[in-house]
Amino acid sequence: MAALSTLATTGSAAADTGRAPRSAGRPRAVTEMRGVWLATVANRDWPSRPGLTPAQQRTELVAHLDTAVRDRLNTVMFQVRPTADALWPSPYEPWSQYLTGTQGVAPGWDPLKTAVEEAHVRGLQLHAWFNPYRIANNTDLTKLVASHPARKHPDWVVAYGGKLYYNPGLPQVRAFVEDAILDAVKKYPVDGVHFDDYFYPYPVAGQTFDDDAAYDKYGGGFADRAAWRRDNIDKLIRETAARIEQIRPGTRFGISPFGVWRNIATDPRGSDTRAGVQTYDDLCADTRKWVRENWIDYIVPQLYWSAQPLDQQVPANYSALVPWWSEVARGTKTKLYIGEALYKAGDPAQPAAWQDPAELSRHLTLADAHPEVRGHVYFAAKEVAVDKIGAMARVVADHYQQPAKAPR
Repeated sequence: MAALSTLATTGSAAADTGRAPRSAGRPRAVTEMRGVWLATVANRDWPSRPGLTPAQQRTELVAHLDTAVRDRLNTVMFQVRPTADALWPSPYEPWSQYLTGTQGVAPGWDPLKTAVEEAHVRGLQLHAWFNPYRIANNTDLTKLVASHPARKHPDWVVAYGGKLYYNPGLPQVRAFVEDAILDAVKKYPVDGVHFDDYFYPYPVAGQTFDDDAAYDKYGGGFADRAAWRRDNIDKLIRETAARIEQIRPGTRFGISPFGVWRNIATDPRGSDTRAGVQTYDDLCADTRKWVRENWIDYIVPQLYWSAQPLDQQVPANYSALVPWWSEVARGTKTKLYIGEALYKAGDPAQPAAWQDPAELSRHLTLADAHPEVRGHVYFAAKEVAVDKIGAMARVVADHYQQPAKAPR
């Protein structure tokens, strides 16, 4: 999720979207996404700190699931591969340091297995959330456990912006990343596979992502480096989708990109925004194409802005982006859910709109006018549990009085 970088058919609504007809006093939806991200990178949401006992970790994990049930949510996006590591016994990658404090040390239990089982007991869907290319939040390879694939294949690694990444331009990297991810899909009855917004890394001023050698070797058939990079990510998406369907048919594949594909000043098909990041250009992720080509089952753009009036001069606006994404999804088989910035509610560093407990509830009301929007996902579990100013409670009171089935 972008928030972690500082440490994401017209016609009858009832027939096309699973929503009940909307009018005063009517229930919201028969079926809609009501999700929450449960982030493990840097111990953001869970575990609260590394080194807890298995029983303590399990208790905390189950508490997050119980909180989701309390708020009538129905889906948990559980981050199981935060930094080229694993929250299950993987033959490809080491145990995550966020469990024990030391990468490669077994925690004494299987968090992903438990998460799937306990979610299903509670009627929740569990989507396994993977970060494809991030290796470490530092640039020192020697800090990785000796058996780490990045230590064995340093030629796969690019240091950039104070972090280590696998190079998406290498076919052997793409195959390895897919194998590592799909190991979890083979072993556990997950309801979905989920990617966040990290493909090529977010731009860092004055730095260059050094993939010259890979581009020289593999980029000859492309107009420029950017087109080659986008093709590398396109291949990851298409191949992952095909392999998920082969291994566990019916498992859904979804992606949560940064909320702006391109600004309208860059591309007439873009959104009425002036965002400093555009996924197509900066992250080499053609998210609009993935929706229009039906390569993915769902998309959750991170619309982490307030719903300002459209005439207000802000770089990006929830009120402008919901209609734009609705138009992108219209007529496709890709379901549209909206990523919501619960973490901003009550944060004194955020603008005035985020100090209002009703801000997120207004988001859902606005989205209700767009039948393509099939639900919402909240960042993140820690804020759902604490609910600093009651913004989540307001959403539940205004919109989630009745339970809803998770989409399948």
